[in-house]
Amino acid sequence: MPPAWQGLTRDLTGIESMDQCRHTLEQHNWNIEAAVQDRLNEQEGVPSVFNPPPSRPLQVNTADHRIYSYGLLGWGYYLIMLPFRFTYYTILDIFRFALRFIRPDPRSRVTDPVGDIVSFMHSFEEKYGRAHPVFYQGTYSQALNDAKRELRFLLVYLHGDDHQDSDEFCRNTLCAPEVISLINTRMLFWACSTNKPEGYRVSQALRENTYPFLAMIMLKDRRMTVVGRLEGLIQPDDLINQLTFIIDANQTYLVSERLEREERNQTQVLRQQQDEAYLASLRADQEKERKKREERERKRRKEEEVKQQKLAEERRRQNLQEEKERKLECLPPEPSPDDPESVKIIFKLPNDSRVERRFHFSQSLTVIHDFLFSLKESPEKFQIEANFPRRVLPCIPSEEWPNPPTLQEAGLSHTEVLFVQDLTDE
Repeated sequence: MPPAWQGLTRDLTGIESMDQCRHTLEQHNWNIEAAVQDRLNEQEGVPSVFNPPPSRPLQVNTADHRIYSYGLLGWGYYLIMLPFRFTYYTILDIFRFALRFIRPDPRSRVTDPVGDIVSFMHSFEEKYGRAHPVFYQGTYSQALNDAKRELRFLLVYLHGDDHQDSDEFCRNTLCAPEVISLINTRMLFWACSTNKPEGYRVSQALRENTYPFLAMIMLKDRRMTVVGRLEGLIQPDDLINQLTFIIDANQTYLVSERLEREERNQTQVLRQQQDEAYLASLRADQEKERKKREERERKRRKEEEVKQQKLAEERRRQNLQEEKERKLECLPPEPSPDDPESVKIIFKLPNDSRVERRFHFSQSLTVIHDFLFSLKESPEKFQIEANFPRRVLPCIPSEEWPNPPTLQEAGLSHTEVLFVQDLTDE
């Protein structure tokens, strides 16, 4: 195969690998048009013609159809021969059923349906030329699926290779320009020889009486139905008239089905929009509920935090009060006024109140601090300052004063005024 063909196939199909391009063309017997069409069908979501047929192919209703012929002679011949044909085909079916157990018909085993279609197309073009209706390049089941999905008429042609009228029909009728134009613009066209397993399988389903045989299939009452059968040799003008009549007589079913599909689609879209609106409303409600839960949880945590703070504050105050009482109980007794070793101290508290008490010169400054700490009016944290000279008395053990000095060591006189500085907020 020339590299230019491979490059053209790669450009048209979008396949990057040359090996895959070659494999695709070999599947289609080097028919670029068929390969490109099948590749585009796959991209549109239509199964490839080389995929296995569906496990449950579409069933075709063959009971609801009309026998379209032409002329009173044809109708009379058909009615006269109808009882004989019924008897003949009943006996033939019984004979074939019995013969199937003795010598199965090799055509009943369909192993390569696409190969059967491609083989018939090649033989048709070799014999009658390339001017013909566009053949559907796929299996019969896929043609039915496409006709159903696209709401189009499907014209099925079964070719009898050994019938005397097949050659004239194909050469003069089927390949006529006006017939080609009608078929290509108004319907899908599927054809196969009954000598091929795929054509034989379709023949068994449609039950033709003679050749050439044409069947018009469409979606009617939600079933793929044969709405017209054309059997025997027919001229181009008569074929066009019969096909046009079939189309016009059944077009309303496709229009009705198309309207029903549009209505179903609109209903589906409306339901989807309603579902989306419901989900959006549900999400909004869930978001509101989530925010409410978060707000309730935030308030609960805040209340719990405030409660814990109150409890902690109560415990702190209780501990402080217990500490004050303990300090008060541990204070040494107050010296008498006539004790020469006593010191009279006047304390000025931060709230401008005054407290007076006597201490012994030999007592530590810690006793002064414990006395002030036990007072209800004193702050929780404070320091004691003297004015002359101005200094802070080391009443609490520190690095500089591990053991606070006594009143005498601190240089206090018999009468002192000390100031209590509030350090609670520091």
